[in-house]
Amino acid sequence: MTEITTAQPSRLTTAFDIPRPPGLTWYVQAQQPVGYEVSLTRGLLSPVNPALAKAVGADGRGGVRALVVVDRVVDKLYGTALRDYFAAWQTDATWLVMSGDEETKVLEQAVDVTRAMTEMGILRRTERVVVVGGGVLMDVVGLAASLYRRGAPYVRVPTTLVGQVDAGVGVKTGVNHGTHKNRLGTYFAPEVTLIDPEFLRTVPERHIANGLAEIIKMALIKDADLFRLLEETVAHISSDTMANCGSAMSEVISRAIAGMLDELEPNLWESVLERSVDYGHTFSPSLELRADPPLLHGEAVAVDMAVCVALAEGRGLLGTTEAHRALALIAAAGLPLTHPVFTPELLQVGLADAVKHRDGLQRLPLTDGIGSCVFVNDVTAAQLAAALEFVHAYADHRTDGPGR
Repeated sequence: MTEITTAQPSRLTTAFDIPRPPGLTWYVQAQQPVGYEVSLTRGLLSPVNPALAKAVGADGRGGVRALVVVDRVVDKLYGTALRDYFAAWQTDATWLVMSGDEETKVLEQAVDVTRAMTEMGILRRTERVVVVGGGVLMDVVGLAASLYRRGAPYVRVPTTLVGQVDAGVGVKTGVNHGTHKNRLGTYFAPEVTLIDPEFLRTVPERHIANGLAEIIKMALIKDADLFRLLEETVAHISSDTMANCGSAMSEVISRAIAGMLDELEPNLWESVLERSVDYGHTFSPSLELRADPPLLHGEAVAVDMAVCVALAEGRGLLGTTEAHRALALIAAAGLPLTHPVFTPELLQVGLADAVKHRDGLQRLPLTDGIGSCVFVNDVTAAQLAAALEFVHAYADHRTDGPGR
């Protein structure tokens, strides 16, 4: 006869039995330092300039590899100079030429970059990805670098004005998803961003204006001196004057970059959702994705800023004269003040989406006098409609011409 016995719990099972609620809790806290360099230089593609070589770890004696991702348009203009530069520094570069258009800012594009990293067999910590192009491509490649083996080092070389003063100096990466801009993304700093104004010589005037929108943003919310400098020089700003980077343009670019970094550094991970650099970026995502023909990013930001200027005027944060000065500067930069798609209804849609992004509050940055910023949470539909009317009235009766 077989005897059946009930197994007794072992001492190990008894000793480590999970206690009744609330149970056991472990709390883990860690900090990861973040440091990256933003460098303004000249003659970046000249072999006598070691900045880019240093960024990829080259010393001219060989043994260094890098994956270089280049915007297709940039490759036509600077591809030979780029290849000659890396050859001069004995760098074994693998080349990936991609489109940098807004419609290609999708997850599949980032996956293509990771595929190239795999095919190259890039080493996880000691070999870099270099992205050469505008803000779209930098966002895509930055996302790919952040995802590949949970983080691979990369270097940015922005070639557009918006890339040099905005997209290239922060830590955000991302792609569009569905009907939303930058819905998928990460925070992932490059090791270095190398900015050479000479690239701007081949940037079309429309794209210079596109970047000026982000510079005007910094002037309105942070730097009254920059605003006055822009008023004095905007009529003379062009691809060539930006590329020549004389004293005035050098100050414009450096003040814009310094102001942006000053705002970003204490809040890189956006733990604080009241961000002055979100100025012009509340309503513009909705406009940018709906406009047909498409608007550039800075053009949508300009229309958003115009509405925000009017909202500030309606609240007494800006005098009417100041508001007109702000609108005049935006227009003089060659940027739009209005757009047919920008209706009161779309403004409400954009604000509602921003509220979700900002954790349930509007946190709408408005100018509190030119060069300063406050945040409001009580903007109404009626105020949005009135602001739009203010901008349309100014645009309809403007007498200072179309700008540059």
